[in-house]
Amino acid sequence: MDRDNMSGPKTVAELAEQLRSFTEDRDWQQFHTPKNLAMALAGEVGELLAELQWLTPQEAAHAMDDPELGGRVRAEIGDVMIYLTRLADVLGIDLVRAAEDKLVDVARRYPADQVRGSAAKALGS
Repeated sequence: MDRDNMSGPKTVAELAEQLRSFTEDRDWQQFHTPKNLAMALAGEVGELLAELQWLTPQEAAHAMDDPELGGRVRAEIGDVMIYLTRLADVLGIDLVRAAEDKLVDVARRYPADQVRGSAAKALGS
């Protein structure tokens, strides 16, 4: 996508529309099945993981301080966001609503006063 010819989306819904148009302009919707998009998403998450894989926790926390590494991490996160947004759009899922619903569920399963400072998995999860 040519940055000079695009005004950046301000919401996830606007990004979804921008990606939908990008896809339609190239007649790629035939390839954007939920399975294919989920597989592409997994691949991009793998590429993001590869950028951080051998870093110490301290190095990973400061990845964005290194212009070269930071640029690669940012690009991979961009790829992840694109595929996740496209997958949700194809499936008719509102990403923000899905995240909000999940946060409500997690808050119920992990009450702050009972789990503060613990990484233990909730029973029945």
